[in-house]
Amino acid sequence: MSGVDRAQDTADLAGGERLRRWRMVLGGGDAEGTGCVLAGRDAAMDAALGALYGGDAGSRKGPGARSAGLGGSAPNVARWLGDIRTYFPGSVVQVMQRDAIERLGLSTLLLEPEMLEAVEPDVHLVGTLLSLNKAMPETTKETARAVVRKVVEQLEKKLAARTRATLTGALDRSARISRPRHHDIDWDRTIRANLKNYLPEYRTVVPERLIGYGRAAQSVKKEVILCIDQSGSMAASVVYASVFGAVLASMRSIATRLVVFDTAVVDLTDQLDDPVDVLFGTQLGGGTDINRALAYCQSKITRPADTVVVLISDLYEGGIRNEMLKRVAAMKGAGVEFVTLLALSDEGAPAYDREHAAALAALGAPAFACTPDLFPEVMAAALEKRPLPTP
Repeated sequence: MSGVDRAQDTADLAGGERLRRWRMVLGGGDAEGTGCVLAGRDAAMDAALGALYGGDAGSRKGPGARSAGLGGSAPNVARWLGDIRTYFPGSVVQVMQRDAIERLGLSTLLLEPEMLEAVEPDVHLVGTLLSLNKAMPETTKETARAVVRKVVEQLEKKLAARTRATLTGALDRSARISRPRHHDIDWDRTIRANLKNYLPEYRTVVPERLIGYGRAAQSVKKEVILCIDQSGSMAASVVYASVFGAVLASMRSIATRLVVFDTAVVDLTDQLDDPVDVLFGTQLGGGTDINRALAYCQSKITRPADTVVVLISDLYEGGIRNEMLKRVAAMKGAGVEFVTLLALSDEGAPAYDREHAAALAALGAPAFACTPDLFPEVMAAALEKRPLPTP
């Protein structure tokens, strides 16, 4: 075979692959125009996509048209869940599951144990299960807890080691000493503190005063209060915050308190050793009273200069706005480090109250969305009382 023939074959294969992909996107029917007929695995993948995204594709009469819909029955959905796990990677399966719940109203089917055993566990599924917690029959709760625990353990495995290492370093650095050992010297601060001792003829600084890091003893503690809005839009943030709360609580140098709120305030600190218990202690949905939640947190602060308060909320306040802002100002005035996160998730900034965000920024507490990967750095900066690494 000549080089020209091989090049032509390669071009034909590439063209065929493009047609195949367009056929998968367009979904078939009289007007799709590719002329590509799917068979075998491709046809099965197309059917799985059509069941979810076909819309009114059931009305299509052309050859190869998708048959849309899952029939709203547990057997059909369970079979479909099995199909998509066969044909698509896990990250795509999670997106399709989320879309199925939102587009086809399948939430109630998750109350059946057989359904839960068929799904791919992820943060968004956990949020949906928590919102259904009150409606969940006892026969389903154990299966639901197993699904939630699997997700929590995956998150802990991913996030715990880096969080502990980052915050341990921050705690060490926050204990400044004036007679450090050589490897504990903070050279940047030492040089700045001794610039007046610069000797031009030697082009050097004489460090009369050394500044360094101490090693944070077990008795040296910072206090962290996680104050989490449990309105329905904050589901993913509640999941991540609960996992981080458990990680922080495992560190002896940090006294951690976890508070969730809607119009009522619930302190879940005594359940922090098991984030699954924390999550099932939340009640997603309902109104929002940030002022009441902050009043409770404020009442628990015993050492303001050593305390970090993290408010995780979209800032849609149903309580008294001016009182909320006064509380933040009072806490900051007393020496509390106040952090406002519009979300703690990988989804970016949600819809949020921009007026409240601007008012908090004016108080020195800028509000921003934070990813789980960035959260350890944000907490380290807060513990060290340095500028937050806002995105």
